[in-house]
Amino acid sequence: MSTYHYVLASKRYILDEEPTDEVLRERHRHYRELEKEIDFWLVHQPAFLEAPEMAAAKAKCPQPAVAIISTDRQFISWLKLRLEYVLVGEFEAPSASIPDPLASLAPAA
Repeated sequence: MSTYHYVLASKRYILDEEPTDEVLRERHRHYRELEKEIDFWLVHQPAFLEAPEMAAAKAKCPQPAVAIISTDRQFISWLKLRLEYVLVGEFEAPSASIPDPLASLAPAA
């Protein structure tokens, strides 16, 4: 089991109101330069919010939600400062209630 950290906000905020794509592209470029494996993912309508232990986070976040999930706590802390109006948290997965930490409930495009 691993610990996953996340920032969570409405789809509109993350994708329309903030330059999130630019932030993630820059982070991806930085990782390539360091030859570091990617440890962050953007997930539309994250399925982990359906776990009973995530009910409070789901209730606080306008829907549809988007999460940026990472195994790097420092990256998520930095994103919280950069994006400002997001919820942060963590969860353990895989588990009985969260079998796939990166699963999405969004229909495939």
